[in-house]
Amino acid sequence: MKLSGSNKPEYQPHPEFDGQAICVDVTPPRRTKSEFGDRETFRIVFETTELREDGRPFLLHSRNFTPSLHEKSAFRAFLKQWFGRDLTAQEHTEFDTESLVGRPARVSVVHNEWDGKVFANIGLIRPDRSKDPLKPSGKYIRVQDRESKDGQFRAASGGDGDGSDWRRAKVHVGKHAGLDLGDLDQGAVEALINRWLPDAMANPKPLKADRDLIAALRGAAEVLGIGLEEDDNIPF
Repeated sequence: MKLSGSNKPEYQPHPEFDGQAICVDVTPPRRTKSEFGDRETFRIVFETTELREDGRPFLLHSRNFTPSLHEKSAFRAFLKQWFGRDLTAQEHTEFDTESLVGRPARVSVVHNEWDGKVFANIGLIRPDRSKDPLKPSGKYIRVQDRESKDGQFRAASGGDGDGSDWRRAKVHVGKHAGLDLGDLDQGAVEALINRWLPDAMANPKPLKADRDLIAALRGAAEVLGIGLEEDDNIPF
């Protein structure tokens, strides 16, 4: 199977914003790589009142969190802001992240630039104590409920030939070095996104080949529905 990226819309970050949001997903844990080694991480997904051109709500993703309620963990700090309080003794003993789905919030969205592209991040989250909190649109499908992405990975044909197609980026690392990214199967692409991309993005002076592959993997991540955020250990 090969990646197909035909007519993929350009990434559009959430506008800078301060207003209502609603949690629509807590993603399943997945293995990611960081400077501290491989670890399980998950993210929280929100809809907001901001709408795209097609009328669908913008989605807003949290950073990667490790499943820890330690008092110094980023997830614990995020929940304290969101709830407007610390966890109760019962919540700290056993916290079900599924309870977050459908929970409203107020968020402040800020823009950060990396490698010439603008990305939206949650600068602040707090409780929504309004009488009319935002409700889910019903248009978002949770990651755990989506059908396999395999159907989206068909042989790439045609193309504009101008070199801008991320499928044509040359892989120069690992056992697939020398192949076009679009010639790899889904598992191989996900492995590059999870294991190579975080370290490459952390390099302040990447080589041109690295920059090209970073940009291409970002495009592939959009197709796969894999969001890319800052690491868990960076204050939000």
